[in-house]
Amino acid sequence: MTWTYWTVYSVRVKVRDRRATRRLLFTSKMTFNKDTNNREAGDVNSRVKQEGNGGLWDSITKAAFIMGSGILLLAAFGNSLTWHLQRFWGASGDFWQDLWTRLYLQYEGHPASLFYLGTMLAPLVTFWGTNGLLLLVDVTGWPSFITRYRVQADKNSPVDQKKLWHAIRHVVFNQLMVSGPMVVGIYYLTSWRGDPLNAQLPTFHRGLMELAVCSLVEELMFYYSHRLFHHPTLYKHFHKQHHEWTAPIGLVSIYAHPLEHVLSNMLPAVSGPVLLGSHLSTTSLWYCLAFISTSISHCGYHLPFLPSPEFHDYHHLKFNQNFGVLGVLDRLHGTDSKFRQTKQYERHALLTSFTPLTESIPDAPKKLQ
Repeated sequence: MTWTYWTVYSVRVKVRDRRATRRLLFTSKMTFNKDTNNREAGDVNSRVKQEGNGGLWDSITKAAFIMGSGILLLAAFGNSLTWHLQRFWGASGDFWQDLWTRLYLQYEGHPASLFYLGTMLAPLVTFWGTNGLLLLVDVTGWPSFITRYRVQADKNSPVDQKKLWHAIRHVVFNQLMVSGPMVVGIYYLTSWRGDPLNAQLPTFHRGLMELAVCSLVEELMFYYSHRLFHHPTLYKHFHKQHHEWTAPIGLVSIYAHPLEHVLSNMLPAVSGPVLLGSHLSTTSLWYCLAFISTSISHCGYHLPFLPSPEFHDYHHLKFNQNFGVLGVLDRLHGTDSKFRQTKQYERHALLTSFTPLTESIPDAPKKLQ
């Protein structure tokens, strides 16, 4: 009996000791995990803070590098092109000045007509020329190799014809009935501001400087006006129309409510030349470049050796990210934070090979339900 009692007692003591040991180990493990998590959270917050502090500067330096490289490239290309054109045409003196003088004399006495030629006809030809080629691919799928570069591979293959014609009607209306009258007003405003039709062309470097300033003015005005139109009160009445295309095409760049077209499309683009009192040659070039840029941003194809459309394409996909053009203000305000965690951000670079980035940087495999 005594032996049995002590045996049972010993077993109970050992069980209690083992339970106490397990509780002690569990408590120690929880404490260790909690401390580890706190340290990891602190490290993450520190990294996020460092990324936030360095991210804006990184974005600014990238934008400056891109713009600076573009200016240098244009300067080199412009000088080379001028030399070759002078030799080809046998022109004497400054080729561009001679060309402008001939055009200027042809429209002598009709300055408004010359202004509308440069600010309406030339940009329209640029817009429809660029988007005509893109629409050929969107509608027919030809040439087929271009479709390999589609950003959203499962969309617009081919594009919805009914939806497309609806967008075309709105685009034509905006160009003729909204942009047209605005350009007339801009002519009188710039004529009051200075002489946009001076017989002497601005220097090449002056023109490049003005293009850079226009880019910054557009970034500033477009970001805040665009973000304003994403306010719920304004979005449902005005901006929602533009976001009917979650996978945009080039033509959709000016598919917008007329009020939005004035405040968010036109004003950011025209304000730079007006503020600078730019010559018609610079203004016309800027409008054409702006049309090409916004068409590429909306085109839905990440093509080799062209600017990446990933940034704005993601905006159409998710609605609440990437409101700007250059990305500087998005980094400043943190409105690209989710984008920077995606595969689209990894692909947001100049494609310098013929391998589509959706193949070299594929999406993560979808989890099975």
